[in-house]
Amino acid sequence: MSNDAIALVCAAHSVVGRRKNNQDALLVRAHLGLFAVADGMGGYAGGEIASATVITALDDFMSRIHVDADGTWPVRARRALGPLEAVVDAALRIADREVQARRTGVLARMGSTAVVALFRDRRLVVGNVGDSRLYRLRGDLEQLTADHSVAAELERGGMAAADVAPAFLACLTRAIGMPGSAEPDLVTSPVQAGDTYLLCSDGLWGALDDATIAAHLGQAEVERACATMIAAAYAAGSTDNITAVVIRAEATSAQLSGRMP
Repeated sequence: MSNDAIALVCAAHSVVGRRKNNQDALLVRAHLGLFAVADGMGGYAGGEIASATVITALDDFMSRIHVDADGTWPVRARRALGPLEAVVDAALRIADREVQARRTGVLARMGSTAVVALFRDRRLVVGNVGDSRLYRLRGDLEQLTADHSVAAELERGGMAAADVAPAFLACLTRAIGMPGSAEPDLVTSPVQAGDTYLLCSDGLWGALDDATIAAHLGQAEVERACATMIAAAYAAGSTDNITAVVIRAEATSAQLSGRMP
């Protein structure tokens, strides 16, 4: 209907799980249509600092350009990108710069994954670096991001992973804070009323198959979907921190507050 708009209803939660500390971090700015999950690289000192730095950088940049769209960007936009894609790309590259600037001393090897969702004008722009994921449930479950890991690269190249030690399969091939460019992947897709989205760290998707994730996302209440999915990942034996952000696009009157930016 022409008078319908789309509102974003969301829920988010992060648990330490079976780890000693939580190196995951999340961002929920529904009024900006902005959501993110970052996962500090396990096993390295400062993983929680890296993920927190990513989230702070994303929040600061996106909040600033929301207030002053014509303000100066601290990085140059890539010419081949559209306006929304350029914003997400710049935000992730700024986060990468901030983490790299703090990689000294005991923090010299820290890094983080990042997945960002920006909803605007019935469109979604997704940017990711690493193996934190974004899924969309629209009838079927679809992973909109591509992992940057040894296992994923082998799979995309049609190569068997049988001869690769399991510990190496999980190694990231791209991450925020790694030397060189972060090189975010960007995906743009239309948003439909009824869509349900999930941003999550590997502590969740590594423990649950697609059918289980879809079943939880299909619940009527996003708060319950988020809570039961995290509980299910823990019960399934996840040994990592577990983080989930669930967002549902709902049809609403254009006159109501809370609609998509």
